[in-house]
Amino acid sequence: MSMNWYAKIARSYFTRWYEQIDDPDGFFAALGEELARQVDEFTDEMAAQAGPSEGYLVQAGRLMAARAQATEIVLRERVFLPPVSADGDDPDEEESDVPLGNGERPMVVDRNHPSWAEVNAEQQERIQDLATG
Repeated sequence: MSMNWYAKIARSYFTRWYEQIDDPDGFFAALGEELARQVDEFTDEMAAQAGPSEGYLVQAGRLMAARAQATEIVLRERVFLPPVSADGDDPDEEESDVPLGNGERPMVVDRNHPSWAEVNAEQQERIQDLATG
């Protein structure tokens, strides 16, 4: 069974679960077809907002943008899901009180990490600073 572009993207993203799927080629081929259908539907919905007097280049640009946006929406909702930890908890559930200014996510350090002592000391210092005002 051949896979379309969407199936190949999904397969490359779901490598962690690939071995758990009984028929991976069939699964991803079917998923790819479903994703392609959804992208087509979203594209049609967004493209229906055409102006009566737009020229060919404007229409082509609008259709290309609608397709790109539809692809982004479908992949984000169906393929590029947030990571789930081994215990099934969503790591994004706990929001940090202090957002990072540069848009990066904080590094998660557990007790087995080599930087644990340093990070723990910094956290204890912050807690003491907050407690003393």
